[in-house]
Amino acid sequence: MILYKTAEEIELIRESNQLVSKTLAEVGKHIAPGVSTEKLDQIAETFIRDHGAVPGFLGYQAYPKTLCTSVNAQVVHGIPSHKVILEEGDMISVDCGVVMNEFYGDTAFSFQVGEVKDEVRRLLTITRECLQKGVEQAVEGKRVGDVGYAVQQHAESNGYSVVREMVGHGLGRHLHEAPEVPNYGRRGTGPKLKKGMVICIEPMINLGRRQISQEADGWAIRTADNKPSAHFEWAVAVDKGKADVLSTFDYIDKELNKLNS
Repeated sequence: MILYKTAEEIELIRESNQLVSKTLAEVGKHIAPGVSTEKLDQIAETFIRDHGAVPGFLGYQAYPKTLCTSVNAQVVHGIPSHKVILEEGDMISVDCGVVMNEFYGDTAFSFQVGEVKDEVRRLLTITRECLQKGVEQAVEGKRVGDVGYAVQQHAESNGYSVVREMVGHGLGRHLHEAPEVPNYGRRGTGPKLKKGMVICIEPMINLGRRQISQEADGWAIRTADNKPSAHFEWAVAVDKGKADVLSTFDYIDKELNKLNS
């Protein structure tokens, strides 16, 4: 059942997602060769708690950490570890959730570690564009299939493949609500989008083939061909004429620009 949100509830969800966005920016400051994903996790948990919220992923279905840190061929749900040390040329998807004022925030961003290959940089660019294309379809009167179609078309027309098994979702008092929001689909199909719906759109786009496998830890998902995968996510409130994006990459972009200047 789809749970529609009031204007007041959407503002609370916005606050949660703004905090996630700021947390990702804080984490982004520390992404560099030689840093462990465990260190990034500690930074995120401290930042979230210092801002009056609690980590949304920690303990969710027994998940053991604050972040999902998925490196290179990992698509999603990589578990932070002191054994995973970032190296020059890596790419890392950082997915983060919080709970604040009883509502969840959920946003993800894929960072490059130092200088990356051109093929990785292009994958990051196109995947982020896929997110934007999907968000443009999240308006009242469209359907979930329109979102997935937009993401899929942009990815595949640029030579990439779309993960099918992992999807976006509704967001509110629960981390995962109806409807599911696939990153592929046919226009004019699926649940109708209506004002008051809050959904997470999160393209997971592979450099190689779309097939995936699960790692032995029962959480991490990786590409079957071991080629890189990128992942970006925003929480979005469906509205008339134009989607209301509740997350932002502005804080992250600001920090990355500082580091690169």
